[in-house]
Formats: sequence, C-alpha cells, structure tokens
Amino acid sequence: MISVEEALSRITGAFAPLPAETVSLSEALGRVLAEDVVARVTQPPANVSAMDGYAVRAQDVAQTPAKLRVVAHIAAGASFEGTLGPGEAARIFTGAPLPTGADAIVIQENTEADGEEVLVLETVSEGRYVRPAGLDFRTGDTGILAGHRLSSRDVGLAAAMNVPWLRVHRRPRIAILATGDEVVLPGEPRGPNQIVSSNGFSLAAFVTACGGVSIHLGVAPDDRAALAGLADGARGADLLVTSGGVSVGEHDMVRAALGDKGLAVDFWKIAMRPGKPLLFGHIGATPILGLPGNPVSALVCAALFLRPAMAVMQGCGDAPADLETVRLGADLPANDRRQDYLRARLDKDADGRRVAVPFERQDSSMLATLARADCLIVRPPLAEPVRAGETVSIVPLQGGILTI
Repeated sequence: MISVEEALSRITGAFAPLPAETVSLSEALGRVLAEDVVARVTQPPANVSAMDGYAVRAQDVAQTPAKLRVVAHIAAGASFEGTLGPGEAARIFTGAPLPTGADAIVIQENTEADGEEVLVLETVSEGRYVRPAGLDFRTGDTGILAGHRLSSRDVGLAAAMNVPWLRVHRRPRIAILATGDEVVLPGEPRGPNQIVSSNGFSLAAFVTACGGVSIHLGVAPDDRAALAGLADGARGADLLVTSGGVSVGEHDMVRAALGDKGLAVDFWKIAMRPGKPLLFGHIGATPILGLPGNPVSALVCAALFLRPAMAVMQGCGDAPADLETVRLGADLPANDRRQDYLRARLDKDADGRRVAVPFERQDSSMLATLARADCLIVRPPLAEPVRAGETVSIVPLQGGILTI
C-alpha cells in the first residue's frame, strides 16, 4: 500500500492542462481561464459623480451658506460641454460626468434649490463624492489571472472591462462506469439480492460540480467481456472512472477485464479508510481511476483524488482538499496505519467556535450518513488518541467546489 500523499502525487502528475477554447461571457461561469483578462476600456471613463447633488468648485463653497447659479442639468449618460465658472454649479446625478471646472459634489440633502439658484449649506473639499477616471481599472490593466476559476463576480468584471469572449481550458470529459451483478439502476426491477446503484449518478454529479462533463457508461456486470465492452465507451475521454471491482475478490474483475485491453497499473492499494482498494493506471493513452464500490468510499476518494486531477486538467493546479482546523466534539482513539477520514457534523460551542462531532457509525456503505455530514475529520496514520476539545484537521464538504 502507498500513502495518500504519494497516490495524490502520482495521479495529479499524470495529467496536464487541457487545450484552450473560446467561450462567451454567458458560458463562462465556473470555467478556468487559460489567458489573463485585460481591460479594453477605462472605468469610469471620466471623473463622475458618486451622488445626486450639485457639481461645484470647492473654493466657491469654502464658506457656507453659499448661493450659486445653476447653469446645467447633467444626467447619467449626458454631459455639459461648457466650463463651470466662479459662483456656478451644475445639477448632477449619480454616474454623470463632472463638467470642466468642477472638482467636488455637494449632495442634494445639503442644499436648498431656488429656481435657477441653489443655496449650499455645507462645505466640501476637493474630490468629495467624485469618482476619478480609472478608479476601478484602466485600459490595459489585468483584471483576472489565468488559472482562476470564474465566479459570477469575475464574469461581471470581464463584462465591465468590455471583454465579451474569454479563453478558457476545455472541460475534462470523464467517463464513468459502475460495476457489479448486485446493482440495478434506480427505478428498474430489483432482484431479492440486488441493491440500487447510486455511484454512477453521484460521481456524474460530482464531475459536473467540479466543472467537467460526465459520460455515464452505465453498469457493467461481473463479466470480463461485458465489462471490457462497456469500457470501450471511454474512447476519447480524458479519464475513465470506474466504481467497484478493484479489490481482491473473485468477482472483482476490473483489473482482469481491462488487462485484456492493455491496462497498465500504476498502483491499486492506498493506506486510507475508507477507500483502500483504489486503482490508478492507463489503458493506452486513457488514464483510469478505479474507485471502490462502496458509495461512501467512492465519493470520499473522488473528493481526494478525482477533484485534484480535474483541477490539473482545467489549468488551476493540483489543489488537494483544503484542510481546516476545528475543535473535536468527542474523544477519538489512536489510529492504525491507514489514514482515516471520519464523517462528522459541524456544531458550534458556547463561544461560537466550530466543533466537529464524528458520527458513531462509520461504515463505508452508509450513504445517508455522508449526506448528513458537513466535513471529514482527517486522522493521520498512527495518530495518538484525541480528546474532545482538542483541535483536529477537517476536509469541509459543504459549499464551493468540494460539495459532495
């Protein structure tokens, strides 16, 4: 068996960023930039008002009250071609450009309008309520760096920079093949000794959440020829992910069946729990990640190994699962030689600090427990006992790309 760290290094080291393609802003959410986004405009393009009020020369209102003559009305999208002279003001609205000669804004609440005159009741300094040209960004500024996964905020920034098309890495195409005579698809007739298959659907959803495109190949029976035939559907995929059939039992046929296709195995056991029987290798040019068949083990291994592999393909590095430190809500015994990932919920103590409370049962078949979990408590190999109240490392499962 190899360590989790070595397995992660071998898996991520086998991938490289996928080629770039061009997409419109409307298709950019969640994609990873292949090129920097550079502003094509200056924003704001001129000095503009940040408030509704009056554009003035600060020196004209150094002493108040001060009566000024209103010589223009300027709305957003309009302008005043003249120059503001001594003793003059312009009625102005948020976003409108300041007229030449003006250097400050008096908000309307601090004025009294009287026909073509305005009484200013409060002094302002130069630059007050003025957004200077280029306050946000200027033409040629780099707004978003390559390798960044685009959020809705980033899409808005690119649009404001007048960049309608973006170069992003192609989405990874992940073929998914579940195995086992004992499983049937949801809604299908179920025999007395069969269970409903969930792995294909959960893994496909996970791939989508991580920014990839899933290719669901169905469920292969425990038959070498049938399994090998269904695996042919992975041609053209960037990665084939299987679930089940990679352990040591007589019905675990993935290695044998895919061996007939030329499978070259890199490794197939990891010192971790859940997820010890995990395989990684290649069939020709196609990498294969063989996940355990237990639903919890499959999803935990997907979070720890599949997500980083997809991150490399999308050009945003080989980011492993982010670890956070919280307090422990129950005593834990010493750990054995396998790195353990315990499902847990997150509570808060009397001081508002987060507390991870491990579930009492950690069986790798209990998908309902995983669905209720907020995090995985990470227990390194040979870790000493930990008391409630001490700190532990967790992998959060709620929010963002790690949601499983």
